Amino acid sequence: MKTNTTSNYKQPINLVNVNYKLTGQSKSTNEYGMREMQEKAFEARSAQYLLLKAPPASGKSRALMFLALDKLINQGIKKVIVAVPERSIGNSFAPTELTKYGFFADWDLNLKYNLCSPGSDTSKVQAFKDFMQSEDKILICTHATLRFAFEGLTETDFNNCLVAIDEFHHVSADGDNILGNVMRKIMEKSNAHIVAMTGSYFRGDSIPVLLPEDEEKFIKVTYNYYDQLNGYEYLKSLGIGYHFYRGRYYKHDKDRGMSALEEILDENLKTIIHIPSVNSAESSKEKLEEVNHIIDCLGELEYQDTETGVLYVKSKRSGKILKIADLVNDNQKDRDKITAYLRGVKTPEDIDMIIALGMAKEGFDWPFCQHALTIGYRGSLTEIIQIIGRATRDSNNKTHAQFTNLIAQPDAMEDDIKLSVNNMLKAITASLLMEQVLAPNFKFKPMDDDEEDDLENDDENTIKIKGFKKPKSQRAKDIIESDLNDLKARILQDDTMIKAMPGNIEPEVINTVLIPRIIREVYPDLNEEDVEAVRQYVVVDSVIKNGEVEEQGSKKFIKMAGSFVNIDDINIDLIDTINPFQKAFEILSKNVTTSVLKSIQDTMNVTKIDMTEEEAVILWPKIKEWVKHTGDKPSIQSYDPKEQRLAQALLFIQDAKRKKAQNG
Repeated sequence: MKTNTTSNYKQPINLVNVNYKLTGQSKSTNEYGMREMQEKAFEARSAQYLLLKAPPASGKSRALMFLALDKLINQGIKKVIVAVPERSIGNSFAPTELTKYGFFADWDLNLKYNLCSPGSDTSKVQAFKDFMQSEDKILICTHATLRFAFEGLTETDFNNCLVAIDEFHHVSADGDNILGNVMRKIMEKSNAHIVAMTGSYFRGDSIPVLLPEDEEKFIKVTYNYYDQLNGYEYLKSLGIGYHFYRGRYYKHDKDRGMSALEEILDENLKTIIHIPSVNSAESSKEKLEEVNHIIDCLGELEYQDTETGVLYVKSKRSGKILKIADLVNDNQKDRDKITAYLRGVKTPEDIDMIIALGMAKEGFDWPFCQHALTIGYRGSLTEIIQIIGRATRDSNNKTHAQFTNLIAQPDAMEDDIKLSVNNMLKAITASLLMEQVLAPNFKFKPMDDDEEDDLENDDENTIKIKGFKKPKSQRAKDIIESDLNDLKARILQDDTMIKAMPGNIEPEVINTVLIPRIIREVYPDLNEEDVEAVRQYVVVDSVIKNGEVEEQGSKKFIKMAGSFVNIDDINIDLIDTINPFQKAFEILSKNVTTSVLKSIQDTMNVTKIDMTEEEAVILWPKIKEWVKHTGDKPSIQSYDPKEQRLAQALLFIQDAKRKKAQNG
């Protein structure tokens, strides 16, 4: 983050720093005017059910235009229905000239059937029904309009239609999810085609988006975040970090000399601020007052433009005028004014900051945004990745994008210390997942692998590992190919894993006991051989992406667990001794106060993790080594969580021996 010349701002604790090479590849176009991701999606245009997973700013809206026009012109589809989560996103599907860039048709629609405009739900539902009877080909509506209109139609009315769902993660396998039920009924009882698009598709969130049997019907096209960001022209780096507050985030802190918000909110950066959900512990429950407090932190309100709704605030730090958009205000007339203004933003000078609650998270395009500042813990990985996406558009006004989560600092004096610690740990695991998502992709294979097909696909990102197992079944291969990040999300959100990741459990236990248990739960159809192959891939991929690769002459070395290892010497036994997720906690421990760290450790130490026979077997050699070096057995009373765990394992083993002797 930049530093103001007149007053220093605090830098967030960045747990993730990723640098990109500015290849320009993700923004270059082919002879049809398609960018890299769009070309990849278009190759799957004949699929009846297509699931497109691609990051924000990769061009999903235009990809759909290419797909829909091909289905209308070449595949016998009669009508295209595009559903978006909120009206402001409908603008992404406005009429677009595509032929001038080389495509065979333009995206054109009767504006009468762009239902993402002001008006009542009743009138929009009627317009939807009129469209189904008309000769017009394309309709844009919200998810809500599709749901309401469906109630007055039959499934077969959607025969020969393409139904495209933008931000598909709004669909859920939950039986109460109306949009999910609409999709399932259309799939069951019509020949409709479906294109589902999302920038975030983590089944690690509490309820899956699709049931496995429904998901298997979709052809998946995945375009990863690293390829997208690495292929930019301007944005060179991304930081994901945290800053802590005590009490209320906007209130004066005597130790700081200002509020935590003032400390981290750099007025020189184009910033989207998301205030806490009114249902969260971090919220004051007075959302409009929170907006006023944020403005007070920045300076003094001079006036509000009656035409645009823009707030003009005089900075108390620099004296300059800041242009601020308030998207928290519930007054629909005021909301429409400022939303219309933001749609017309053309230069960085048009707006400085946006304050939002539920809006401006997904499908919201403000390319100039440099900083996404989110206040309060967010439990959904989908929500986090969407918010980060607001700052990762490529734009000539920035070389660095920053996501900062301003979260409550655990305080041993507070009653909710356990909640604060758990929230902090979950926030960190979200960072760990993002680090995995944003890093370059590697391919792994056994050291002695010499199959001809594999050799042809080898490149600089292929790493050979001694003792590595390849998946046997197609199911396991598909999981590794397209579900790896989803699986990591499940692993990183598992309660036992969250308790184990700070280093109070041996890495071998995490890698060979806890992770395979989660894989078996998520994929009960896998046999043990494929569970082991998937486990190895998850662990190896996590460790390598968490490491640092360096080249010295013709050799490559990777830094793992504090030391560099020749890539040619890597073996699975070595990797299993490394906690792939501990780095973030080590970074955190160096950046928080001793008292905060002790609060975290104390809370973790009183959290019991059940001992299993598998773990005890792994720890037995370590217990013997401990006794050899110290002359004493590990103590259950120790303040060292690792010694405590060894002591628990010893008690478990002694108890097992007693039971065996009794039964003998």
